[in-house]
Amino acid sequence: MTLAQQIGAFAANFTAADMTPEESHAARRALLDTLACAIGGTHEPAFAKALNYARKASGPGVARVWGTEERLGIEQAAFANAVLGHVLDFDDVTGPMRGHPSVAMLPALLALAEAEGLGLQAVCTAYAVGFEVAGRIGECLGDEHYAKGFHATASIGMFGATAACANLLKLTAEQTANAIGLTVAQAAGSRENFGTDAKSFQAGHSNRAALQSVLLAREGFDSSPEALEGPRGYAKLYGAGEDLVAGLAELGKAPRLLVRAGLEVKKYPMCYATHRALDALLDLKAETGVALADVASVAVEGTNRSFSPLLHDAPKTGLEGKFSMQYAMAAGLADGRVELASFEDAAVQRAEIQAFLPKVTKKELPGSLKPRFTSVTLSLKDGRSLHRRVDALRGGPELPLSDAELTTKLAGCLRHAGSAADAQAVASAILAPGDRPVGALLALLAPARLAAE
Repeated sequence: MTLAQQIGAFAANFTAADMTPEESHAARRALLDTLACAIGGTHEPAFAKALNYARKASGPGVARVWGTEERLGIEQAAFANAVLGHVLDFDDVTGPMRGHPSVAMLPALLALAEAEGLGLQAVCTAYAVGFEVAGRIGECLGDEHYAKGFHATASIGMFGATAACANLLKLTAEQTANAIGLTVAQAAGSRENFGTDAKSFQAGHSNRAALQSVLLAREGFDSSPEALEGPRGYAKLYGAGEDLVAGLAELGKAPRLLVRAGLEVKKYPMCYATHRALDALLDLKAETGVALADVASVAVEGTNRSFSPLLHDAPKTGLEGKFSMQYAMAAGLADGRVELASFEDAAVQRAEIQAFLPKVTKKELPGSLKPRFTSVTLSLKDGRSLHRRVDALRGGPELPLSDAELTTKLAGCLRHAGSAADAQAVASAILAPGDRPVGALLALLAPARLAAE
């Protein structure tokens, strides 16, 4: 079989009975975290613009805009919800894909499930399929692909979204293979857009492209069976000589990536490349009481390519601040925390923060890309030096957030949005074993319709 046909066979044949309890719980946690991050982004300007566009492009439909009573067509609802879920950069990531798997897939899956009258278990099963496909492609291509400048959340994540949606719709293996080829025709996403509205647009593109691919394939659209590995295919164009055939040889075999690699759930609403450094800095601050005014300079060192997403050394806006190690260190020292309010433009533009940014340096050490670590050294004005190295990341597979901590994150995002939804009720509805209609679940987050901007 070609790779598209191999993916098609896996997606067409994987059922809820193939899921392990660990996979099912991991998928539910991913859904909880994604919805939390999305509700937290309700008042972000990028979402307002995306929603106004989606309303004009779609008109009324059957899929809910999260946190509201409003419904749009499935492609535009998925697009708007993905922008909503990614705009805070608070959503989960996974190492193999070098990107954000859940926001690349779940908006499309939930829109499709709501339209089809499906339940939570079907969404979780499809999510496991998508995670496996995107993760296997990412394991093979991800590092060099990302280093070249691709935003893997979109450029790899949409293959996971396509396989997941195909599983949810119960497409045949042949239809799914054609959908994969149609996704190759749409694969895109650039890291140059980090720190702008276009980054969350790219997450929206992943979802909308996947829906277009599966719905066209269901209508009989075909594509090259060698769209992934052919001489003019995806691996040749987007890779760096890796063997994608070998990379997908174990596709679907246990232990699958959702358990083997797992998810990294964010504690801080900014780029994950800053999180080990923030863990180190905030621990030092908590232990010693060191303040911004005490520090002469900060030196951050990490594994090769650890800091490649951090494009903004002198940020002026909240979005730019999300991709700045300098701002992470300055805000952590000044405030003792990094939270949603840290990324208001006024917070980034504080005079003492802007003056401190040039005092922070970051350096990637040559050598292997793994295992990842980050060290932070604070040189104090009194001549002392404070140092901390972080290997295991809080929120990562080695130190995962508990279900209770995830629920607390949801509660914080609801407060930030001014939502009256009950965090505990939403978390219980998602995490409790058993099925539940997707529409009923989303209704728990919809106390009122958003006003038109």
